[in-house]
Amino acid sequence: MALKLALFVFLMISAVAAPLAGAQSGLISGLLGLIRINGTVFCSIDANIGANGAVFPNALVQLQCGGGNAVSSTTTNGAGVFSMLLDPLQFLLSSLLTDCNLVVNTPLSTCNAKLPALGVLRSPLQLIGNTILGGLLRVANVVPTGFLFAPTT
Repeated sequence: MALKLALFVFLMISAVAAPLAGAQSGLISGLLGLIRINGTVFCSIDANIGANGAVFPNALVQLQCGGGNAVSSTTTNGAGVFSMLLDPLQFLLSSLLTDCNLVVNTPLSTCNAKLPALGVLRSPLQLIGNTILGGLLRVANVVPTGFLFAPTT
């Protein structure tokens, strides 16, 4: 399913970028591909695996850039895993890695009543490499460096 979605997005980007290729051939050819951000959110305040490996299901994960503007979001599944795909024509990878963070606004007390109700989990991002799918689609793989609790006042 994810491969079909990635292929569909790639084809849509190609269709939009094709008319621009003649005018900006070097720029567009270097940008085509996808950026995938994925990881697991644990029910913990310090990025460690929670007690008994507890994960944070159904948590809203936002990609926040600049001054904290949410530019993309997804929800973790029952295993605390999330994934989001980004269009590299809208996000420069270098800016994404330096100016953006993943933020979980869902209160930690939702997954464990003993954890704080006020605050967010925040993580910077890091590139772990590229994957080539089908010889055509380049996917930049980005992961959180580790979610840490940040209290709010």
